[in-house]
Amino acid sequence: MRKSYRVKTENDFQQVFQAGNSVANRAFVIYKINKPENAHFRVGISVGKKVGHTAVVRNRLKRYIRAVLTENKAAINPQIDFLVIARPYVRSFKMTDVRKNLLHALFLANIIEEIPDEIEED
Repeated sequence: MRKSYRVKTENDFQQVFQAGNSVANRAFVIYKINKPENAHFRVGISVGKKVGHTAVVRNRLKRYIRAVLTENKAAINPQIDFLVIARPYVRSFKMTDVRKNLLHALFLANIIEEIPDEIEED
């Protein structure tokens, strides 16, 4: 995912946290804010130390989240900024578990219109 698709600065993160709506399931919390001036969506990903005690675990989860977002890029509303925050429940998730739970959370947050049926097993 290119850098233009990322919420990068602390001010942008705080703006989404403070002004955004939040939705959660067991695995992820999604904060979103409407940005009609955006040409495409931007996402910030946070995986804290409570989720994975080593950088290897945290980076693997972030890579899985980015992969799910990239493969569903066309379905995501382009005029929003949103944050994906992983909960400790995802610590031992494989790619298919991340995909299923993240798509569910994005659907609950009205970021995607429907959950794709073609979720294949890895």
